[in-house]
Amino acid sequence: AGAAVEVLTTQVKDFRSDWSKNHYARGVSSEGGIAVRRFPAARFPEARGEGSRFHKINARLIAGEKIGEEEERFFLRGAVDSPELYEYLGANKGAYIFAFLPYLFGTTYWGVRACAESAVLIPCLHDEGYARMAATGETVRAARGVIFLSSAERELARKLYGDFRDLGVLGLPLESGEGEGGDGARFTRKYGRENFLLYAGRTDEGKNAELLVGFFVRYIEETGSDLQLLFMGVKHPPGLGWRPDRIHALGFLSERDKRDCFAAALALCVPSVMESFSIVMMESWLAGRPAIANERCAVTSAFCRESNGGLWFADYEDFRGVVKFLEADREKAAAMGESGRAFVKRNFQPEHVARKYLDALTAAGGEGTALVRDLFARDERGAR
Repeated sequence: AGAAVEVLTTQVKDFRSDWSKNHYARGVSSEGGIAVRRFPAARFPEARGEGSRFHKINARLIAGEKIGEEEERFFLRGAVDSPELYEYLGANKGAYIFAFLPYLFGTTYWGVRACAESAVLIPCLHDEGYARMAATGETVRAARGVIFLSSAERELARKLYGDFRDLGVLGLPLESGEGEGGDGARFTRKYGRENFLLYAGRTDEGKNAELLVGFFVRYIEETGSDLQLLFMGVKHPPGLGWRPDRIHALGFLSERDKRDCFAAALALCVPSVMESFSIVMMESWLAGRPAIANERCAVTSAFCRESNGGLWFADYEDFRGVVKFLEADREKAAAMGESGRAFVKRNFQPEHVARKYLDALTAAGGEGTALVRDLFARDERGAR
């Protein structure tokens, strides 16, 4: 939309690596035309592995237990920390509007405090133990403003944190463009797979991939259906040994093959209960295919209701009924997919979403606001 964007992050390689080990070069680089400024991650003086104090606190948070203030600060120092980043934030409060995401890492908690008057939080909030930490509520209330990806995410924040500066539900941009629907027949020719349910993305704890496998195996054994279950984006699906003849992992696919895979599926399954949006659900709808959500996830089940693009389940009997319905009436399944496509185009076109974000950042105020106002002035003159 014409705004200058810079990414501030650490030198840590990725989520699964050692959060104290600096892998990438320090300083500024360009990635995809975007400036990326990296700062060293601080060394955490204690172990994080199984049996460590950090691990035990994290396990309690995952279980939904309440922990003390000192334990929260200890946890956040261990969950990616970078004092040099915070120093930079504090020294450059007038040069940027800082957008922090997601909420549960030390870089967000300590970073917001370093530049609160210029900080906008995009929490990507889940209904989980981390969200109930007192420190998370402090962060939400300290930020100049908070932006949400879905209405259900905002309702959770209101329930947990009370008053804060709400900048609205803005969603995420979804590219449609050329070939948005994919070619299901091309996918079947290339991979030899048809008549399948699809799971896309990570299978981390909390994503409920194993629940889906269990429900699927029970369904095909009870009904005699010849459906398959495909996992896209992982090399080994959970529960592979249960029915390796009917459950397959595709690994990571090219952009074209990914769209073709969405288009070929009977439906996309999103069994996770911890989502703040769901990009894969939107991608399935852009391909014209319906979604199946977990009723316990307020975000994805609400998207299905709002769009008329999917169905949801609370237990196995619900799951069985949903899948049986979609198998029996392919025309209605296609109609639901088209309703989902219309919903995405109506709400998440990139230019529309970008303008909403620029409006919200301007409304947030703070030292960096003049930068966005200047952008609007240049935009109106046609000199982007």
